[in-house]
Amino acid sequence: MCVLIINSLSLKPSNKLKILNDPIYGFITIPNSSIFELIEHKYFQRLRRISQMGLSYLVYPGAHHTRFHHAIGCMHLMQKAIQVLRFKGVEISVDEEKALYIAILLHDIGHGPFSHAMEHSIVNGVSHEEISLLFMQELNAEFNDDLTLAIQIFKGEYHRKFMLQLISSQIDMDRADYLKRDSFYTGVAEGNINSERLITMLNVKNDELVIEDKGIYSVEKFLVARRLMYWQVYLHKTSLVAEQLLIRVLKRAKELTKNGVSLNASQPLSFFLNNEITLKEFNNNCLETFAKLDDYDIVSAMKNWQYHEDFVLSNLCEMIINRNLLKIKIKKKPIKTESLQSHINALQVKYNITEAEANYFVFTGQISNQAYSQKKQNIKILHKNGKVEDIVKASDQLNLKALSKPVTKYYICYPKDQL
Repeated sequence: MCVLIINSLSLKPSNKLKILNDPIYGFITIPNSSIFELIEHKYFQRLRRISQMGLSYLVYPGAHHTRFHHAIGCMHLMQKAIQVLRFKGVEISVDEEKALYIAILLHDIGHGPFSHAMEHSIVNGVSHEEISLLFMQELNAEFNDDLTLAIQIFKGEYHRKFMLQLISSQIDMDRADYLKRDSFYTGVAEGNINSERLITMLNVKNDELVIEDKGIYSVEKFLVARRLMYWQVYLHKTSLVAEQLLIRVLKRAKELTKNGVSLNASQPLSFFLNNEITLKEFNNNCLETFAKLDDYDIVSAMKNWQYHEDFVLSNLCEMIINRNLLKIKIKKKPIKTESLQSHINALQVKYNITEAEANYFVFTGQISNQAYSQKKQNIKILHKNGKVEDIVKASDQLNLKALSKPVTKYYICYPKDQL
């Protein structure tokens, strides 16, 4: 009887034409069985356990949505985009359509716990895009080269340039989803773009993605929304200090492990704490271990480490777990060295710690916000006479030119009163 139950549990479901109910777009249809099988794969299911916005829920309590939500939403928007472009006479084959779905679905599959913190701490300079490509290559081998065309598009090696722009550009399906989705889950209405209107205005001219001039105001709204979401949400000072603390938790844990200190952690997290991993070392075994790592490993570790005897690790973890964060001040000019050093000295004296230890709690940095760049993959407006023009020149909004200039601010973090 037991054997029969186990065998029945291992059978794959026969109904692969699923419909998902999304709070943003309503019903989303999975286009074919190949896409369904990719979504069902353990690599993709892991995205259910990766927060889309890192620790932003410490500021916006509703921001608990995941990379899984986002990837499915992007695929839905890609379906809409392909439908619109075909209606306007742009030829997209069945194979190209499938490849676009796969590429957009898997574009973020390489994100580590809390989305960005891993890239700056226990994995040495390996970006999530590089890990996404490694996952896609591994899945390609498993799915009998079914992802080959998707990988070519993802890497920018396919001859039809506009297809990469649908996945990665300044007005791609990725941004069209995350702005609207993050706005919804945070409750920040300023980011609520009209993604459907934008997609309806898409076209292709000279193998480049363009927006018809009827959609110019939607593009303006999109760029303004992006600027506001960065200052108000993505670069919110509390989210910023929380992510910096998380990065320092992982760096301290790695430093202690390197010095022979035993830390209680899950097997995947222990692997990355005990090994120096660069892109060169990122082999299949490493990728398989990375695929087991998610937000829960980090939270579970921090819940344990807040009671560790190490002064730095325990206090950093307690700050995040109990939302007792550092004070952060944001300035228009770089932080003066004397100001930084005075906080470091005070902390050293108060707790009898080294300057290196104090640096975990007192630090500076900078943030930059540029809603639109005129130097890379410009957003181009297609006029009725066939002329193509950059959005900044086509728009009568003077503030768009201002949005194309990067704005940099500087911050300092230090303990409020005592640790």
